Amino acid sequence: MNRRDLLTTACRAAPCILLSTGSGQPTKAANPYLGSPEQRASLKLTGDAIRAAFARGDVPGILAYHHPDVIKALSYQNYLNGIEALRLDLTATLNSAQLEFIDNQVENTLFQGETAVEESLFAIKITPRTGGAPSVFKGRSMVVYVRYAPSPTGWASILEVVQPAS
Repeated sequence: MNRRDLLTTACRAAPCILLSTGSGQPTKAANPYLGSPEQRASLKLTGDAIRAAFARGDVPGILAYHHPDVIKALSYQNYLNGIEALRLDLTATLNSAQLEFIDNQVENTLFQGETAVEESLFAIKITPRTGGAPSVFKGRSMVVYVRYAPSPTGWASILEVVQPAS
């Protein structure tokens, strides 16, 4: 076999060898919107800390994970603009009822630079402080988080929209 035939045979065999070993397989590009393991872990800690602060009735604990320019659209009639509006609403709410997240299922989380968007199904047990039967509020939320150094986890909620289950 001459040198030219040897080279031709090698060139024809290379794709077959690469495909059979997987080395020539195109690799699926990593999804840039899934975030790094550190980003996902710290965002999860943020949500866990907010829910735990709600269970304790801890308004300063809840606010620690919110940006000063936060906007909350909690219902058609309840639109809050800014940390002070949130503080007043939380104080009034937690003085009249205990709130406990009994379910939180993250449906989707997307990261883009210093921003994360999380969509979740949730259920909150509401127990009136004056007595009476507890109730459960269910819905879906979309929360936009931004990197914010003063937050204990480095993430702060800056926008939240709630869609009631019914």
